[in-house]
Amino acid sequence: MNCNNASLYKLHAYTIVNNRLDIASSLISSFLLESGYQSLPIPAAERTDIDNAIPTVSHKMIAHLAGLGWIGKNCLLITPAYGPRIRLTSILTNAEIDSNTTIIQNQCGQCNKCIEICPSHALLGREYIDGEEREKRMDYRKCEMYYEEMGKNEKIKAVCGMCLYICPFGRKRTA
Repeated sequence: MNCNNASLYKLHAYTIVNNRLDIASSLISSFLLESGYQSLPIPAAERTDIDNAIPTVSHKMIAHLAGLGWIGKNCLLITPAYGPRIRLTSILTNAEIDSNTTIIQNQCGQCNKCIEICPSHALLGREYIDGEEREKRMDYRKCEMYYEEMGKNEKIKAVCGMCLYICPFGRKRTA
């Protein structure tokens, strides 16, 4: 990915889409509040522990428990339709909402494409187990150091996404 494409990707995938998600969750939350429910929108990319990349609320865990996908070997939510190529936000509310109680089981199986392509070697190849720490599946520090090194080179943009790119789930099929 050249620098211009990487810049456009980072701008769109992170800045613009996260902003739109935050606006949408704010509008939905306002509607819920006006309807008499408690409601708290959680920003798409907010972290309470920046050094360890710990979010305020895990959007991917909420989505996993809602039956939208599974946590893959790349530590991302993987959906059957889009794979890991999604962005998420959440709204905490006491509104009664029909729920899906079917949790999608991990479907990564023997696939290790994300582990093999990871330039920082941060992914450890372990499947997600409920309650297990992220560090059993990913060395976040290696990923972070990789971004820091990329950031030192003015000729490239500090953006990776190789684990999203390579994942076979949700890939568009061509005839």
